[in-house]
This record gives sequence, C-alpha cells and structure tokens, in this order.
Amino acid sequence: MNDLNFLLLQVQQFKELLHKSKNNGMLTDSFGRYHTYLRISVTERCNLRCLYCMPAEGVTLTKNDGILRTEEIIKIADLFVKEGVRKIRLTGGEPTVRKDIVDIIAGLKELPGLKQIAITTNGLTLTRQLPSLQRAGLDAINISLDTLKEYRFEQFTRRKGWSRVVGAIDLAIQLGYNPVKVNCVVLKGFNDDEIINFVNLTKDRPIDVRFIEYMPFQGNDWNENKMVSFDSMKRTIRDVYPDLCRLPTEYNETSKAYRVPGFRGQVGFITSMSQHFCDTCNRLRITADGNLKVCLFEGKGEVSLRDALRNGASDESLKEMIGMAVRRKKKQHAGMFNLSQMENRPMILIGG
Repeated sequence: MNDLNFLLLQVQQFKELLHKSKNNGMLTDSFGRYHTYLRISVTERCNLRCLYCMPAEGVTLTKNDGILRTEEIIKIADLFVKEGVRKIRLTGGEPTVRKDIVDIIAGLKELPGLKQIAITTNGLTLTRQLPSLQRAGLDAINISLDTLKEYRFEQFTRRKGWSRVVGAIDLAIQLGYNPVKVNCVVLKGFNDDEIINFVNLTKDRPIDVRFIEYMPFQGNDWNENKMVSFDSMKRTIRDVYPDLCRLPTEYNETSKAYRVPGFRGQVGFITSMSQHFCDTCNRLRITADGNLKVCLFEGKGEVSLRDALRNGASDESLKEMIGMAVRRKKKQHAGMFNLSQMENRPMILIGG
C-alpha cells in the first residue's frame, strides 16, 4: 500500500469514528476521541518477574478483598459495552493465574454488543488452559516473548519456562488463532540482536510479532540508552529485507503493521516513545483493584469504580463518574523524558 492510499484510508476511518462519537457522551473525551476498547487487569499477581515490568525489589500487592470480584468485572464491563466498547482485553499481572479466568471470559461472552474478548499472557501455563479459554469464548491472544534464546529468557524474566511459552505459541496456532500475536519488548544490548530472528518467525506461520519500544514505569530502571526506537528497528530489518512494506491498519490501531513480501505473518511496531499515537487513542483501562485509568501514563487522577460499586452507586452515577474521567483525558502523554520522571504505578500494577 502506498503512502497516499494509506492516508486516504485513515481519513475515511476517522470520519466514520467522528460520526459515531457525536452520538456517544460517556466514552468521548474533550478531543473527540471515541473509546471502544477496554483493557481490564484481573490480577496483580504474576508467575514471572520481567525486568521491564516488575521492580527488582518486588511490589506490594493489593489484598485479595481489594481486587475486583468476578461479578464486579462483568458489571463494569457491561456498563462500558452498553456505551460503545466493542473489544475487551484481559491483562494482569498474569491473567491466567486467576483461578476464575474461564468464568470471567464466559461472563463477558454473554454481553450483547461485545465483538471481541482478547487476552495478553506470558503463556507459561497456557498449554493446559487454552482449550478451556477458547471454549469459554476467547477470541484473540497475545503472548509475550522477548527472546528466542532460553538462557536469555531466564535473564529477562528471572524464572524458567521458555520452552512452555514457545509451546503455547504452537498450540495457539494449532487451535486456529490467526494471527497469534507475539509481544516483544526490545532493549538495547539485551535482545536487539534477535530482531531478524523474530521477523523470521512470520515466514511460514500466522504470527504477528509486535516489537514494543521500552517504556518507563516505576521501578524498571528506564533510560534512553536502553530504548531501541521504531526507526532503528525498521532499519535493522530493511538491511536484511529491503522490501519490507507497510500494511493498512485500523484508524485506532496501536501497532504500525509491516510485512516481508511472501511471508505468511507480519510484524508491527508499538511506538509509544518515539512516535506516540495519542491522537487516535481509543483505549481505557481498569486496574485489578478497580481503578479507571484513562491513559497508560496517567500517574494521578485514577477513579475507583470498585469503591463506588461497593458503596451501592447506581448505574447512572457510575456512568457520570466514568464520563467525567474520560473528559479529563489529556490530548497526549507527557513525552519520553518527562514520563521517566513522573510518578506512576509499576507496569505489573497497571495491567499490560
């Protein structure tokens, strides 16, 4: 697709979304962005300790009674779906460590109007869980894998389990997920030498490798020298595959999609640091302890839907709270260097 056709497609999609947003109050912010995508963290717990997510000293977890219950997750999701959310992604922590994850997916599947239920997982226990998750209604899956080298996996995650994650990717393909998205956070001097190896995963299989720029969160020791930018990654790939071409994407898509001609799968780049996509953001987040975050990088200003629910708030009161929070959403995040100085939760307490 050439640049002009790509631009024309983006303009048309924007016009369609703008028309929809005029008929939607609660989920439209003051900049006209209509939010149709909700990410719900179902747990703060995780069975890995990834460098970019978990501080070395660990985190203080919310007590069990402070985490949203299954019925509260479904209730909150129902409110958002009735107001226009069409995609829900379950995150964590690691969502598969929650014992009732199948029940949560099944409950969400019953919500009229919800088009897709997805999950982001480290895949560690997925080979025994995925068939049940699929039967419950799981539509799409992202599996995190930052290295194709087993010894390096243990350095990244501070745990063993590389072969199980690779097995989970294979099983997801066998069960018909297409594409299977593989999330890879790229760090300079750690795994940037594996970029081409990840691209090669897409040659014969329906895999969408998503290269993610390293982002700053509390306790993950972010600095500019560790970050590999979108442009740098793209140059590395084009040194080997000069015909790497841009693919059309949805207007609100976070990933810039590319494919090596002739390859079955594709690659994408999530460029939160070097080329933010705030102008087209349609995402909202619910943390495991029930707070609404209107931006991933929002340090303060979270709204507790859990407390409101447990205090007997009506649907209308909850909608008003949500609408006020969404309307306060800023035009864009603070920028790469300012973000590294801002107070925010560790990634594991936000939800991936």
